[in-house]
Amino acid sequence: MTIAEKPVRNGVDTATLFATIDAVKGDPDIAKFRFRATNTWMSGTHNRSTIHGFHGAKQEMTHREPFTFDADHPPVLVGTDNGPTPVEYVLHALAACLTAGIANIAAARGVTLTEVSSTVEGDIDLLGLSDQVRNGYQQIRVGFTLRGDDPDKLRSVVEQSRQRSAVFDIVTNGVPVSIDVDAG
Repeated sequence: MTIAEKPVRNGVDTATLFATIDAVKGDPDIAKFRFRATNTWMSGTHNRSTIHGFHGAKQEMTHREPFTFDADHPPVLVGTDNGPTPVEYVLHALAACLTAGIANIAAARGVTLTEVSSTVEGDIDLLGLSDQVRNGYQQIRVGFTLRGDDPDKLRSVVEQSRQRSAVFDIVTNGVPVSIDVDAG
């Protein structure tokens, strides 16, 4: 079957999607992944992460090419504005994860999408110098605009994406983080 012959809905190859779901049902260990990012300090608050290799589907894999992401702070936060702040990347990750889920879930359910866009906002006090002020976001709001099939079907797709989103889970439930330091 050529790419042109594959069943595609909303840009999602549904044959591959369902084959992946069936493979995981047959061997749940296929779904266990370990993603990695390496980060290097550039200067001041500017740093750069590279994402390339990962472990998944029971094997070591790489993306087609390494992806690099600069992060920094704007001058008002003592940076040089060489990239978004790390907390802005969290907003991007949440929007991207929910949107990818919407595309896959809609395709699996036979729901047609003609537009998906979102705005994600977070309230944070970055310079809180008091123990009474949380270091992270106090609140995050996500607003979606969807067009396509019946509005109730679209809302249902968004809800299932929220329920299955790894980033939504990380942001709302937290995850244990360990830090190891080699200062030699």
